[in-house]
Amino acid sequence: MRYQLNVILSKDQDGYYAFCPELPGCHSQGDNFEDAQSNIREAIELYLETMTSDEIAEVLPRTIITTQMEVQVA
Repeated sequence: MRYQLNVILSKDQDGYYAFCPELPGCHSQGDNFEDAQSNIREAIELYLETMTSDEIAEVLPRTIITTQMEVQVA
């Protein structure tokens, strides 16, 4: 079965960090963007394989809203 999930990737001095907000504890990383994407995809697949269909139905779909904000600091 195919699922559409959200993935957040952020860059820091060590590479890229990735996580899936719908799946608590589902995190990964990579030296570059492509590696991080590949690694989080694998982490998500493995995570979902450990869940029953009822558990998956309970957490998916989940509404995740992302946005960017500009703030001013004095």
